[in-house]
Formats: sequence, structure tokens, C-alpha cells
Amino acid sequence: MEITTEMIKELRATTGVGILECRKALQEAEGDYKKAVDYLRQKGMAKAAKRADRDASDGVVELYSHGDGRVGVMLELNCETDFVARGETFRKLAHEIALQIAAASPLFVTEDDIPADVLEHEAEIARKRSVEEGKPENIIEKIVEGRLRKYKEEICLMQQKYIRDDSLTVKDLIMENVGSLGENIVIRRFQRWELGEHLAD
Repeated sequence: MEITTEMIKELRATTGVGILECRKALQEAEGDYKKAVDYLRQKGMAKAAKRADRDASDGVVELYSHGDGRVGVMLELNCETDFVARGETFRKLAHEIALQIAAASPLFVTEDDIPADVLEHEAEIARKRSVEEGKPENIIEKIVEGRLRKYKEEICLMQQKYIRDDSLTVKDLIMENVGSLGENIVIRRFQRWELGEHLAD
């Protein structure tokens, strides 16, 4: 199949990858746009993994207000250089992540940030629930493990499904941008406020 300039332009606009790589991806995918995006995504992630240990000390603090000021988010997103930090792609990514935080209410960036006592408390709840549901004793720990995994996916930002495309996690979204921008990107910290929360405590 002939790979046209239009096809390359469209793929480039979506992925932010160079012309030659877009052409190669379309050739590999025999002109199939979706397969070409997947090909570049996999390639980008391979590149991204190599960049994960590089220092990311530049970036932006993104402020986002949602629902007429009912929810507010502050996010620090880091990259390696001021040049990338000022770019539209990086700024858009920071905005998307802030939007994710507003909509999905994560509590931690990664599962490594969850305190051990919080995990133990959740495990205990899952264990008691399994017993009450009459699950056989020999599979209870497996059930607890599964429920803890689901809990982590809900409360850890990096493991959450991306609100605009649930075939991606937030980690996948970041890795795609690492692949196209060529720099390590790190979510340093975030804070989410909701009007009236904790007032009943």
C-alpha cells in the first residue's frame, strides 16, 4: 500500500513523532493508522524506559479549577529542561493530568507512596468481607490480593485509567510523552481540594 504525505501528517499530528519514524510505522502497519499508532507507542515506551533514570528538575506547577471553583488541583510536573517545560505539548500534558486528578480523585502518585498501615487496613477489610461472603479459606488470600490490586488502581494516579481513553493508564500517557518529547517526565506531587470536604470530620 502506498504511504501518502497526508497519512504521515495525520500520524505526526497525533503522536508528535518525526516524519521518518511515522513513515516507517505506517509501512510496518501496511497503512493501518491504528496499528501505526500502536507501533509508535511501543517504540516510544522502549525509548521512555531508557530515560526514566535521568534527572527531571525543571517543569511547571499547574493550577486547575473545576466545576465553577468547587474542585481545585495543584500539580508539580517535572521534565529535564526549560525548553520542554515551556512547550505546548508538556503544558497540555500537565493540564490533562490535573484534569485527571480533579475527575478521578487519586490519593497517591504511585503504589510505593501508600503507607503500609493503609494497605494492611484495606487487606483486613477485604479478608473480613471474603469470610462474610462464605469464600473457601484456601482462596481468601488470592481474593484479598485481587481486591488490593483494584484498590491501588483506584487510588494511585499512575495506575488509574486515563479519563479520555481507558485503554491507557496515566503511566502510559506519560510514557508516550516521554517517547515523543525525548525527556524524562515525573509527577512530583499533587494536591486536590473539594469545596466542603472534611467539614464533617
